[in-house]
Amino acid sequence: MTKFSDLKLSPKVLKAIDEAGYESPTPIQAGAIPPALEGRDVLGIAQTGTGKTASFTLPMITMLARGRARARMPRSLVLCPTRELAAQVAENFDTYAKHVKLTKALLIGGVSFKEQDTAIDKGVDVLIATPGRLLDHFERGKLILNDVKIMVVDEADRMLDMGFIPDIERIFGLTPFTRQTLFFSATMAPEIERITNTFLSNPERIEVARQATTNKNITQGVLMFKASRKDREATEKRKVLRALIDAEGDKCTNAIIFCNRKMDVDTVAKSLKKYGYDAAPIHGDLDQSQRTKTLDGFRAGDLRFLVASDVAARGLDVPAVSHVFNFDVPSHAEDYVHRIGRTGRAGRDGAAIMICSPRDEKNLADVEGLVQHEIPRLDNPLGGSKPSEEVAAKPADAAEKTEKPKRTRSRSRKSDDAPKPAETKADAQAEAPKAEASVEAKQPDDKPKSDSRSRSRSRDDNKQRDDHKQQNEKRDNNRSRNDNRGGRGGNDRGGNQVVGLGDHTPEFIELSFEDRPSN
Repeated sequence: MTKFSDLKLSPKVLKAIDEAGYESPTPIQAGAIPPALEGRDVLGIAQTGTGKTASFTLPMITMLARGRARARMPRSLVLCPTRELAAQVAENFDTYAKHVKLTKALLIGGVSFKEQDTAIDKGVDVLIATPGRLLDHFERGKLILNDVKIMVVDEADRMLDMGFIPDIERIFGLTPFTRQTLFFSATMAPEIERITNTFLSNPERIEVARQATTNKNITQGVLMFKASRKDREATEKRKVLRALIDAEGDKCTNAIIFCNRKMDVDTVAKSLKKYGYDAAPIHGDLDQSQRTKTLDGFRAGDLRFLVASDVAARGLDVPAVSHVFNFDVPSHAEDYVHRIGRTGRAGRDGAAIMICSPRDEKNLADVEGLVQHEIPRLDNPLGGSKPSEEVAAKPADAAEKTEKPKRTRSRSRKSDDAPKPAETKADAQAEAPKAEASVEAKQPDDKPKSDSRSRSRSRDDNKQRDDHKQQNEKRDNNRSRNDNRGGRGGNDRGGNQVVGLGDHTPEFIELSFEDRPSN
């Protein structure tokens, strides 16, 4: 078995490692440290929680032990995607470099520029930073990167995939071409790997496990959840989360609960506190001091539940996390690997439980495709006819009793004394010849033009009436209501039949102004 003493690290570094209680390196450490000490570029891919941070901090401390930094010109640079991860890397340097006189500076957002400027002005051997704050200092003329000899990109895939590509390219352009570059991550998609090839020169690739694999010490499960009603989904989902926590009992000593959205982080944390659970939120919109205080309390055991966005999924080392609850299925499948990697660290057993609603099933399929195995399904601790239902279905006979009466399309109630459609048609047909005869009787015999015009109009009216009758007969056969001509309410409230102009035309309409006898 390989030991740290076999990796050609400096005696002072080995002493710090021994005091920290470590004896044997992890596979990624054993594979990455030797080529890094030789000055080669390294591309390290390994599961989260396997000690990737020590894989670059230990050789950096050994190589930087000799030499001295100049003002505003750091000798090495470590880039991290989040403030928490950058702070954790700084803590690792403090642990392993306590017997070596090396200076460091931490450049992250949410902290005063003045303190950071003071540290840079004195000269630092190790500069740990997030890309945004690093470029802020450079643009203010407070930082010069011409003397960087070692450059590390931690969580490389996320750095390049989160929109940091322009910033990363600019920072690389500010550093010397002769620098040594180390890339480390738990996942490395092919398209991201092609980008890293532009930054690395003949790198030593160390892949200690298949990309995006999960730790075997972690027991995984997913609950397929479906709300009884859409407007109750959020409330019922939080109820299921509390039931899952209670079902784990004493086994759940502490846990990180991941949500996809920051607003859900706050809501879930507030809900848990309301029901007596010791919980606090952490996400990117909170002040750095509050984020640090919350994280320190969780590490110290003063806080049992940490409700977090993916800001806490990357690289945070809290050794004794017993459970991880995914309140949402992550949008990016790679994030699932990082999230559940917060438990089962350093050989411990862990549990990862996820809640999947119908809208997240596609994301779940992507996760299972990435890890290449099906995640076991869990039963709903709240019971029900299905694991995803909180409320049992009503019996069929009860549903029939409570069934609402069907609506009718008629706008008015039927009147007992209303005339039937057949009677109405007969009356209309009987009145039509009378109207025609009346009109013909009114026409003077000594005006043939008017008489011809009247007969032509009468024929047109007869044709229109026939068309209306055919349409009404079809409507009467297809509808189950008592309609009158044209489908507009058959009976008025007084029970009187409404007769349309197509069936009965008043005499005065058919009179022509030209045919009116003169006085």
